[in-house]
Amino acid sequence: MSANINFEEVYPFYNELNDIERDYFTRGTRFREFSAGDLIHQPDIKCEGLIYMLSGTLRVYMLSDDGREITLFRHGPGEHCVLSASCVIDAISFEVFIEAETDATMYITDAPVLRKVSDMNPYLNIFCQDMALEGFSDIMWTLQQVLFFSVDRRLANYLLNESKNQNSDTVKATHENIATSIGSAREVVTRMLKRFADDGYIKLSRGSIEILDKDSLEDIAG
Repeated sequence: MSANINFEEVYPFYNELNDIERDYFTRGTRFREFSAGDLIHQPDIKCEGLIYMLSGTLRVYMLSDDGREITLFRHGPGEHCVLSASCVIDAISFEVFIEAETDATMYITDAPVLRKVSDMNPYLNIFCQDMALEGFSDIMWTLQQVLFFSVDRRLANYLLNESKNQNSDTVKATHENIATSIGSAREVVTRMLKRFADDGYIKLSRGSIEILDKDSLEDIAG
């Protein structure tokens, strides 16, 4: 492995495994590096296994038949992702894509190893089921946003959340990226951003958006 990892700290179920199960799990877990834009998981083709993030950001999204994307949620350092193990976990019946949104490093436990140890030990199986349900909960929250909240409310929420995530009043994002994240069309996002700018809430620059009036955005976001 290319980085040190404390299995007891990273995997809550690890201390519940016996020596044989730990050996399987440890030898089946490997360090991986991905570049921004790399596709890590896609339905029916790649089934990587259990991911533990060390650095960077993963984006989990769905793709419609006509090629439109909607971002469901993201994973950052210190988080687990089990949706890339859909071929192993019966609770995952929905199809998602997972890509490295930035350069990222992680540990991945191979899917066959994950299935073998999960069949042997209920603690790992329970952990994976819980993580899958947590992912489903995040997906339902995103769908609720798209189905029931207006574009201006979703856009305001996006800008406020990204400002917090990027620790800056200037959000680095393209109109296309924003549209993908909030489940809208780029043209709609462009019009709404212009309206926000005309109202004095934001200032638009190429590839970035400066938040000028956070209180007004918070009012819109609800």
